[in-house]
Amino acid sequence: MIPINLSGKTALVTGVADTVGFGWHIAKVLQAAGAQVALAVHPRVLNIVEKTLGRSANDEDRKLPFGVVGEFSPSKVYPSDLQYDTLADVPEEQYEVKGYSNDADFTVSGLAESLKADFGSVDYIIHSVAFSREIKNPLIDTSRRAYLEAISISAYSLTALCHYCLPLMEGREGAVVGLTYIGGDRAVPYYGGGMSSAKAALQIDAKQLSYFLGQKGHRVNLVSPGPYASRAARGIGDIGQMIEHAAAKSPLSRPIEAEEVANTVLFLLSPLSSAITGEVIYVDCGYHAMGN
Repeated sequence: MIPINLSGKTALVTGVADTVGFGWHIAKVLQAAGAQVALAVHPRVLNIVEKTLGRSANDEDRKLPFGVVGEFSPSKVYPSDLQYDTLADVPEEQYEVKGYSNDADFTVSGLAESLKADFGSVDYIIHSVAFSREIKNPLIDTSRRAYLEAISISAYSLTALCHYCLPLMEGREGAVVGLTYIGGDRAVPYYGGGMSSAKAALQIDAKQLSYFLGQKGHRVNLVSPGPYASRAARGIGDIGQMIEHAAAKSPLSRPIEAEEVANTVLFLLSPLSSAITGEVIYVDCGYHAMGN
């Protein structure tokens, strides 16, 4: 067995909202491998995540994988809304929304400054953020506002994170991993609200970023999981049917597990993938290889 040891490394994991989604499982795997983990959590769910990290009802959820003794306990949890690069971009009315406050800089640049103050440097960035307010609307019925918002939050935020965190990765062999979906490659008619377009943008952005960050010795890759009933995906409406269809058509004839996605992310951050960059790695039981 070849162990993966990330001791001495710092990982930023974005998009954690509960114990079901990929972000939670990725964060646990990274801590189990020895990394210190910082979470960037949307302000609206910050209180939920903080309670999850402390209450006894979630003791089982916090157990680390691979038989590692201990429970998941991030070094820092930051409020973070990745649709805003700086405080100058935040409209005044946003502060009236529950969870937002003038006391914390929840922008991307503010997140980078907090990481610099608390850790000094960052080795790994996990982009696990996607949102469309009209996810249930097919593309033909998606408004321009929702479409552009989906692109901004779900795709451009990767570029913003890389831009503001790149100085924190100076002199380190860093790696960035984001999460995409096959809807960025093929027409998935009911993956709506502009999300297919956002994933397509995310995929080409990751390839472009792999060049620019590669000049500094860092790698950028994406993982494309099969359909999975995360909190966000449940908003699609027919996620159950999507999971059943993919399982029936996949070579492995089963749905994916969140842990399988987390393990792939761990591999892509480790030295075992040192020559892999600009790639989309499918973790979908082979569904992407089939014709239907």
